[in-house]
Amino acid sequence: MPESSGRSAASQLNASPPVDLAPTTASTHKGLALAVIAIAQLMVVLDVSIVNVALPSIQTALKLSPTSLEWVVNAYALAFGGLLLLGGRIADMWGQRRTLIAGLVVLTAASLFGGMATGQAWLLTARTAQGVAGALVAPSALALLAGTFAEGSERNRAMGIYAAVSGAGGALGNVLGGVFTDQLSWRWVLFVNVPIGLFSLLAAPRAFRESQRNRGQLDLAGALSATAGMTLLVYGFIHAASHTWGETGTIVPLIAGGLILAAFVLIEARSRSALMPLRLFANRNRSGAYAIMLTLGAALIAVFYFLTLFMQIVLAYSPLKTGFTFLTFAVGAGVMSGVCGKVLDRTGPRPVLLVGTLLSAASLFWLSRLSPTGGYTSDLLGPLLLFGGGVGLCFVPLTLSAVAGVRDEESGVSSALLNTGQQVGGALGLAVLGTIAATATKNRVTSLLGSAAAQQMNNHSASEAGSMPPQLKHAIFDSLTHGWSIAFLVGGFVLVGACLIAAAVIRVSAEEAAASKNAGVVI
Repeated sequence: MPESSGRSAASQLNASPPVDLAPTTASTHKGLALAVIAIAQLMVVLDVSIVNVALPSIQTALKLSPTSLEWVVNAYALAFGGLLLLGGRIADMWGQRRTLIAGLVVLTAASLFGGMATGQAWLLTARTAQGVAGALVAPSALALLAGTFAEGSERNRAMGIYAAVSGAGGALGNVLGGVFTDQLSWRWVLFVNVPIGLFSLLAAPRAFRESQRNRGQLDLAGALSATAGMTLLVYGFIHAASHTWGETGTIVPLIAGGLILAAFVLIEARSRSALMPLRLFANRNRSGAYAIMLTLGAALIAVFYFLTLFMQIVLAYSPLKTGFTFLTFAVGAGVMSGVCGKVLDRTGPRPVLLVGTLLSAASLFWLSRLSPTGGYTSDLLGPLLLFGGGVGLCFVPLTLSAVAGVRDEESGVSSALLNTGQQVGGALGLAVLGTIAATATKNRVTSLLGSAAAQQMNNHSASEAGSMPPQLKHAIFDSLTHGWSIAFLVGGFVLVGACLIAAAVIRVSAEEAAASKNAGVVI
């Protein structure tokens, strides 16, 4: 999510620091401007979701181990989430059009570079560069939209198109990922950005005039320490999945990551231009919303990651069929997002969050009953509908809880932190749940086939099980499904914790939520 592939329009619209809502970027080509903004946002959304369905093909082609495969997702999520607020500050200081163009150049080049990858390091470098580019493109695109279209019906129409692109992008990414991987090659899930990016780069100088630059300082120390700390933590957890908790390669990154994150907190407390003002966390509603979004980010990315492997490796679905299967999630999210909009003004965020987190938890508990002999109707249809519905109920009330009562000049930072939390939570959640799944799988293989077979699985792609003798293949598929089921079970309890946080912490009234909407908060 996470930027999981099921991210809603609400979460995408939050990918921005403070935006001056007065039109400051005059344009005589507003149709072209809206097209460039929508396409730029679509590229960012696609980079989150389109890779998911191609993961088994990437694993086979580049001979990645199961734990290395997680970095294809996490490299993007960590760079994007860790640098998003810095990207917004750069756009404010350097100019929004200039920042958008720079981000599109990097994104297009990184996509071309990644599509030609012949090894793990090559691909992960490209995915990291895509994340950095996304952190420049997302906030500058939204700022340009707010600065180009006048407040009122004109901006509302533009925001509606932007939201539709953001909301549909996740589902479209899964389908396109399936089509490209099935009909062409996994490389086209990266190459697809190249023609789109080139069009945007040619159109952007004509579509926008440069906005006014603002003075200020870049909190580079804060951005780099936050990203480095989270990366080390994720590395430590992923290393533990393929080795042991007592090894130096596990302990040192975990300790170093924790220390660097502690240094990040000190940097933010003392910085005059902090990316993440710590005073925002003094409000219980905002702190609660950030904590809940961390758990949702973890659940989103885990569901799409593990189910992609389950469908293509165990159920032998084609990439195309896998992509279309995930549309069930989009249906659930779309239906319940509509319901959410109708009931929020009467109930306030808290009751809607309680229902949303409980539905999401129930779906993960349901997925914990996966069977290697199951299928779409018995194992996937109900949980994906339920999970989509739960997520669809959560994003808007989380945004309203994060911005309720916040000062106008900090509403953008407060809502953007939700998007950062989703990306960081997704990366950390996938590392932790992936470690749990790998450990459970290893233990099941050891009990069925012995320790030698378990070690062999650590060093080889799980998709290679398809060519094994039937009895051995059954044992491997049973062990893989068992590991993913345990991860889903743990994820379900994590979401129960999110529900408890919502019950104990969130105290935003319906009137406060309506006031946030009426104040022009972008949700």
